[in-house]
Amino acid sequence: MYQAPIIKKKVLAFDIDQTLNVAKTPIPPEIADVLVKCLNYFEICPISGQKFEQFLIQIVDKLKEAGATEEQLTHLHLFAAQGTQYYRYGTDRHDWEQVYNYPLKEEDVVKITTELEKAARALGYWEEDKLKPGDEIIENRLSQVTFSALGQAAGTEEKYAWDPDMKKREQIVEKCKAELPDFLYEIGGTTSINVAAPGMNKEFGMTHLLEELQVAKDEVLYFGDMTQPGGNDYPVVQMGFDVITVRSHEDTLYALRGILGIL
Repeated sequence: MYQAPIIKKKVLAFDIDQTLNVAKTPIPPEIADVLVKCLNYFEICPISGQKFEQFLIQIVDKLKEAGATEEQLTHLHLFAAQGTQYYRYGTDRHDWEQVYNYPLKEEDVVKITTELEKAARALGYWEEDKLKPGDEIIENRLSQVTFSALGQAAGTEEKYAWDPDMKKREQIVEKCKAELPDFLYEIGGTTSINVAAPGMNKEFGMTHLLEELQVAKDEVLYFGDMTQPGGNDYPVVQMGFDVITVRSHEDTLYALRGILGIL
């Protein structure tokens, strides 16, 4: 009897921005509903450059609103900062626990922060006057430093309009690489640049996902919007995972409903 390939998958892994949501916003109710259903069949693994607290705001809170139980949350695995930090839900503490974290050295955080600001100012892309109160352009996410040109709290339309072709961020990266060549630079989301130690990209995160969940590569299906060469999802493609390229959360919703229909 023919068996659909999706039946063999044990893990559904996801980029976040533009894959599960509109960038930097909570996942919409229809995505939350379908992910709650998926938790009955798969281990669900968001992996993104976002910090852990954003995972809670953008994903976990919305899954709870959609009715996710504690038992279901034990099948949700949060791979923050491109998978250099991993959190899972513990029913004994009724809370999330950190399994591992690979932070940058403090002196490296200072170097990266200084160079990002210097490059952005030199190019005229340091727009501190556009920040909302309490927001910041450069953020220490422990295992990576993230430049967000308009901060985290800026409106979606503003963010989409700031650098749609990624040319501004490419210029910033080029300047930073000239001074600090020994770090990993990734352009992600709508206004962000993630800077980390060499090798600390999604290849690192997906390798640890396989180890932590004790699954084989062919048991994982990955969804992402930046799977082209140079995109922050491209390392997953290079590793040989089965990948579904999407352009919006609507594409992801369509695919997940199809998967549930097969099941």
